[in-house]
Amino acid sequence: MNASNLQMKLTFRNKVISRVEKFNRKHKAFSFLGLAYAMIAITVYNFLFYFYRNAKRFTCLACIILFFISSSSFSYPAMSLNISFAADTGVTERTEDVQEVLSEEVVAESDAELVTAQDVDIEVLQEASEVVNPDAAEVDSMVSVSEILDSEIPVETDVQEPNTLLSQSEEETTFNSDDWKLVLVNKQHPIPDDYEFELGTISGSMQCDERVIAPLFDMLKAARADGVNLIVCSPYRDIDRQTMLFGNKVDRYMGGGMSYMDAYNLASQAVTVPGSSEHQIGLAVDIITDGYSSLDEGFGDTAAGKWLADNSAKYGFILRYPSGKEEITSIEYEPWHFRYVGVDAANVITDNGLCLEEFWNLYVD
Repeated sequence: MNASNLQMKLTFRNKVISRVEKFNRKHKAFSFLGLAYAMIAITVYNFLFYFYRNAKRFTCLACIILFFISSSSFSYPAMSLNISFAADTGVTERTEDVQEVLSEEVVAESDAELVTAQDVDIEVLQEASEVVNPDAAEVDSMVSVSEILDSEIPVETDVQEPNTLLSQSEEETTFNSDDWKLVLVNKQHPIPDDYEFELGTISGSMQCDERVIAPLFDMLKAARADGVNLIVCSPYRDIDRQTMLFGNKVDRYMGGGMSYMDAYNLASQAVTVPGSSEHQIGLAVDIITDGYSSLDEGFGDTAAGKWLADNSAKYGFILRYPSGKEEITSIEYEPWHFRYVGVDAANVITDNGLCLEEFWNLYVD
């Protein structure tokens, strides 16, 4: 502290003490008030004087903090690195910011058809648009289940009658990693180069693995018998379409000011990275219902969503991305996305509240 600052400090203290002494001489009964005033005044002055004397230092510190906040990743929505493994590996946290960003987007795509489980003629929908997850594309047409059931269904199928599904215990069943039904496809396990399958036609241009068509139709019929109208959309997608959907999502986030890496990470929580999508191997289907055509979490509260959660395992399907498993799957809750794994595996997964990654760790040899 230089001489001028020290003199300023001493002068103020002397003035305060002098005033208090005069006050106490005139009002001896209230001398405690004089002392209290002196203590408060000197303390406050010393505190303010400290900041005054170090004004340049605090100004520089404030500028550094402001620069750090404005230039670092903390100024953008928090994102995870989207890492999930079927083995013993770490998983990063997801944040609520994802839901905020995704909820603002309504984007139309152009080439999916819908299959309905109604037994009556249904008019062509004029338009429907992609919402939270771009797995939903613009709706071109809907086809009655009668027309579907008139088509040829593959003879070979491993679907069992519903009343015999639960007769086998978990101990009697072994699960092999070579089983096509159980192939694990995610960000850490892309589609194997030698993976092969035959496409079968669901209706029109819609296709999926031909071995899945029979159990899929059985599930549609069972839902219809229970008064639930299921609509299948966005089954098989080739690599070009998956790349286009993912690229569109990344471009959208980058257009909002995000870096490529941040946009890539956030997009991968809503759209599967090309080469690691179950839609590309024909084992996944997205399902909606009449009166609710949005692919969002609200589907899980519909009659169709609840029916599928309770009954899909009977036909070999599982809810692939359940709520509460986001840190493992690295994909947000998708009550509309169902994956075929076979009846035995589906029952084990559903009964034990597992996701496919957990099932692999516990049951697959």
